[in-house]
Amino acid sequence: MKDIIVAKRDGIARVALNRPSARNAVTLAMWRELADIFSHFASDRDVRAIVLAGEGKDFSVGADISEFDNIRDDKRQSATYEVAIDACSGAIAALGKPVIATISGYCLGGGCHLALACDFRFGDRTATIGIPSAKLSIVYGVRSVQRLLALTGVANAKRILYSADRYPAEQAMSMGLIDEIHDDASLATERFLTRLADNAPLSIAGAKYMLNGLSMGAGGLDLAVAQQLVDVASDSNDFREGRRAFAEKRAPRFRGE
Repeated sequence: MKDIIVAKRDGIARVALNRPSARNAVTLAMWRELADIFSHFASDRDVRAIVLAGEGKDFSVGADISEFDNIRDDKRQSATYEVAIDACSGAIAALGKPVIATISGYCLGGGCHLALACDFRFGDRTATIGIPSAKLSIVYGVRSVQRLLALTGVANAKRILYSADRYPAEQAMSMGLIDEIHDDASLATERFLTRLADNAPLSIAGAKYMLNGLSMGAGGLDLAVAQQLVDVASDSNDFREGRRAFAEKRAPRFRGE
């Protein structure tokens, strides 16, 4: 069986971590494969939005620690490992399309790292989120700490990283780790992404780039690239279609061009 499953339907791709017997622990090979998958979505015109989920009861318990003796035993190996993790989260965050993490069960450590890189996090009432790096003597990577800070604020980020505690869904939402809680998070995710998939792709791509860049602090946003995104949208067929649809009182048909 594949460790990662990708399925596409009606403009929405579903990426599922598929190691339920290991509570979807993420191996080094999976970090690298996820980076490739999300990078390829950028040029896939048939994909307008993406769901990231876990098969079985859990989203992910995080990195597969059982392989650390062989692949993350010292600072050199750890640096190589962090490059793979950052490439994965970077591919998710840089993708100019909306991505939602649908969380049930455990979302810990590297699993939380994946969820933080997404645009939204929808959980069900079984969701439990935490970052246990302080129990492993691991310092969480800079980019992930910045994403955590942007979502939770400095006091909550310190509490999460210092304590290594696990937070149930309601508390996680109050801290900014979860955006919405639903009895059926998968259904809520699909409905929300279906709405977003009907909107102008260039608008979403531009907004995502700017908001992600601004949230990463000083130097996180390339103003020249941001202006280019504004200009491309302003000169696009989608902008003309949006104006025509508004005038004709009908739903626009956006093509991302």
